[in-house]
Amino acid sequence: MHEVAPDTLSAKETRAVDRDACRDRFAASLRAATADEAPYRHWLLRDVLPARVAADLNALPFAPPPLDGVSGSREVHNNTRRYIDADAIAAHPVCRALAEAFQDAATVATIEALTGARVGGCCLRIEYAQDTDGFWLRPHTDLGVKKFTLLYYLGPDGQPDLGTDLYLDGETWSHRAPFTPGGALAFVPSNRTWHGFEPRPIPVVRKSLILNYVTPAWMAREQLAYPDTPVEGRSAD
Repeated sequence: MHEVAPDTLSAKETRAVDRDACRDRFAASLRAATADEAPYRHWLLRDVLPARVAADLNALPFAPPPLDGVSGSREVHNNTRRYIDADAIAAHPVCRALAEAFQDAATVATIEALTGARVGGCCLRIEYAQDTDGFWLRPHTDLGVKKFTLLYYLGPDGQPDLGTDLYLDGETWSHRAPFTPGGALAFVPSNRTWHGFEPRPIPVVRKSLILNYVTPAWMAREQLAYPDTPVEGRSAD
């Protein structure tokens, strides 16, 4: 069977191709990843999304939010954070394809089977993060309403020191995940999943996707890809 070139497809067909490619590539990437137990169970993934999708995501016309000299948590800049939300999904086909791929029951089943996360009944939340010089993030666990975390690195290339820092506890640094475009760090939040971003120079805009499945207790519904449609899977209880 010959593969149809994307430029010969309609917009709807292209989105469907991208959605399926995202779903299948992520599943293959997670299956190929080996769980590392130090300092807690996590997975380092490679080639998480198709190259064309990753390039389109990297090129989205979202301006980096100003830090105004304040950092330490993302919440201090809630008013300027960007998400793959209803507006982004409507405006950008690549956002729709990505959201549909991670809303897909097959993706949910893969995550649950390979990581043990219980995300059924949760909602999809994807932040489009752009970190600039002066950004840092104190250690935190994501424990609570977040049931699965995937930190996907968009770019730039050639900056391996910009990866996520992992900790033994809230004060003890363990090691740093490599910042490799197309790669990702995944974990199931617990009281041990300490991670953050140590203060250091950020010479170029550090772009990433912060993907979570969150329980119905998540209050900021406008951040969600599909606020009224939880994913199918095992019970979130």
